[in-house]
Amino acid sequence: MDDRGIITLYNRRDQRAITETSAKYGRYCLSIARNILWNMQDCEECVNDTWLHAWNAIPPAQPNCLKLFLAKITRNLSLNRRKESSRQKRGGGEYPLALEEVGEFIPGGSSVETAMEELAFMEAVAAFLRRLPQKECGIFIRRYFHMDTTAAIADHFSTTEGNVLKILSRTRKKLKDYLEQEGYTV
Repeated sequence: MDDRGIITLYNRRDQRAITETSAKYGRYCLSIARNILWNMQDCEECVNDTWLHAWNAIPPAQPNCLKLFLAKITRNLSLNRRKESSRQKRGGGEYPLALEEVGEFIPGGSSVETAMEELAFMEAVAAFLRRLPQKECGIFIRRYFHMDTTAAIADHFSTTEGNVLKILSRTRKKLKDYLEQEGYTV
């Protein structure tokens, strides 16, 4: 079933929406959760919670791209679960590695002013990503949004892991330079 059909099922409050969503995007959402959590039970719970959140959000939300809509929900639920977890495990997925790689760019704080600064920062990063060639942007997003391993990214783009690492390194440098030009101190 295509995405419009699935969204129609959600709008009609038809329970088949969950079944169709799970069949079409279950593995995809599970891979996002697994890259962040690395605990299969937590991953499965996050994916099930994704279906619930989608059910509660559609309607009124009418996503243009259901796949990205679900990816964002899964990612946010997985990140929240990871924050809540007080357990520190070895080999805890790609999340700590990816954060370490771009950690120098991420602003912190909790005030309204800081929240506004973070929004402007995110818009600057989005503008930067729109300027990148498609492959470079795809590699960057798969690493830092989906938290994919560099090996998985290399496989997806039919290249070597070394090439992916080189592209990520160059893209981070370009991002740093771009943010400095935009007035951000990094």
